[in-house]
Amino acid sequence: MDQLENGLDYRSLLQASKHLDPALAPHKLRLALLSDAATQRFVPLLRTLFHRRGVDAEIYEAPFDAVEMEAYDANSGLYRFDPDAIAILNAVQAFRAARDDSPEAAFAATAAARIAKIWDALQAHSRATIVQSNFVLPYERFFGNFDHHVPESFYATVAALNAHIVESARSRRGILINDLDAVASWAGRRQWFDDRLWDMAKYLCALDLMPLVARNLVDIVMSTRGRVIKCVIVDLDNTLWGGVIGDDGLEGIRLNSHGEDAAFYRLQKFLKGLVRRGIVLAVCSKNDMANALLPFEKHPSMALRRDDIAVFVANWKDKAENIRSIRDTLNIGFDSMVFLDDNPFERNLVRQLLPEVAVPELPEDPADYVREISCLNLFETSSYSIEDSQRAELYRLEDARRQSQAQFAHLDEFLASLDIRITVARFDPFHLPRIAQLMQRSNQFNLTTRRLAEAECAALMTDPCAIPLYAKLSDRLGDHGLISIVVLDRRAGDLAISDWLMSCRVLGRGVEQFLMNRVFEEAARLGAEQVTGEFLPTSKNAMVKDFFARFGFAKVAEDSRGATRWSLTPAAYRPNRTWISPAPATP
Repeated sequence: MDQLENGLDYRSLLQASKHLDPALAPHKLRLALLSDAATQRFVPLLRTLFHRRGVDAEIYEAPFDAVEMEAYDANSGLYRFDPDAIAILNAVQAFRAARDDSPEAAFAATAAARIAKIWDALQAHSRATIVQSNFVLPYERFFGNFDHHVPESFYATVAALNAHIVESARSRRGILINDLDAVASWAGRRQWFDDRLWDMAKYLCALDLMPLVARNLVDIVMSTRGRVIKCVIVDLDNTLWGGVIGDDGLEGIRLNSHGEDAAFYRLQKFLKGLVRRGIVLAVCSKNDMANALLPFEKHPSMALRRDDIAVFVANWKDKAENIRSIRDTLNIGFDSMVFLDDNPFERNLVRQLLPEVAVPELPEDPADYVREISCLNLFETSSYSIEDSQRAELYRLEDARRQSQAQFAHLDEFLASLDIRITVARFDPFHLPRIAQLMQRSNQFNLTTRRLAEAECAALMTDPCAIPLYAKLSDRLGDHGLISIVVLDRRAGDLAISDWLMSCRVLGRGVEQFLMNRVFEEAARLGAEQVTGEFLPTSKNAMVKDFFARFGFAKVAEDSRGATRWSLTPAAYRPNRTWISPAPATP
């Protein structure tokens, strides 16, 4: 089975859960699990899969079928546990039993409203992200295919309930969907349901399929903590098309939108869909540049074009070296990159030299490429913003800026020529999706790496002690979008910097200098005695270790982890010169 090949064997995971070493999982997570199914066999799988991702997960397992009791009791074990995320797993078997007493067509809407009230209760007492499962469609079809025409049929009721859940989640912040029905559909409902296990032990599904459910939940939770794929690096010959462009020429490569060579076209369409949703696409090919570009420019069946590629590398260097170069250009982590190549040698080379890069084992038949990549669920995300759809364009504009900079002898001349404009404003509902996304995904330029969900960011908007600011940047070459967040807290006469993060795309433009000037302007306005801040080290944010020192702050404390606290009085601060001007006010 596929789950065996992907390390998702139930018994192996269960055995591994007995030997987890917390020292090998430096990141901590508190997850609460509520369910109307039994979860004792499920929790060890979760802990093992989190551990594989470098996370030591502490899991609160609520009593069986106590979802509402835990949610509505302000003193429940759930709230005393204070989780980072709350997962609600619902079994259609339990829903079947509840519905038998009330088979009217409106039952789906009633059940959805009941679930929404549970969300309200949870969010009233916790700022945790809520991951709500939908329901697996049942195997019973009392009317056959005509079930869809009968709203009160069980099959139609479950389908309607799932639609209600999704619609309610879309209109709320901090609610994510765990698509159990998609997992069951992929595995096959015939294999999913084990009625004997349900009757005897109330297990959600067949034991062999529990790892798929666990992986799905782990993927969702990890995406809320910034563990997302940002870039796909793709080979060309025999990956994006059949054949070798340097040998076979433009007319000799195999690529078509239908027929035997449609597999390559299908992969290109899949990658183009990823580009539209914000994944950056890069090319890494052993080829002459002119040959590598030829299909993008002239082949009539290419779904991808040169403008879809943010970074295009074609030379005769080894691919690990070229991937390092791509990483440096994009300024992202290796663990946010996926490498697709038909050649087993190249895949193994990258696995050995760059173990953080995800390298799927592509099947021999190109017809199976997209299916294999899709079943790995590499592109899980917990947010989507306007900036995502524009990301490829943002990187192309950045390349234009680098080329423009080469024409100037001094950096100051280049920055002055850009006519850089900035907008700094308090958090607002329109920008919350992008604000939460930066909070969850920024790693390198991030002083504390505090992961706030969208609901928590929304709460800052009305917090009287908080000054939550975002910054948007543009210049004569284009718009960078929302690129920085600074959250200030008023604490007993001081102004504390509780969060400061920025997209690495705009490093070297003076954004942090402009914003620090703004911080001290706020301090002066409030009459703060000092501005304080802290740096919490991670494996990725060493670039800002000396951030406060560069602005003249004095280090006042340091602990054994390397976490530091800093302080500077407004009178001692010296404003920084920048080439950035405030953007004109929007009418």
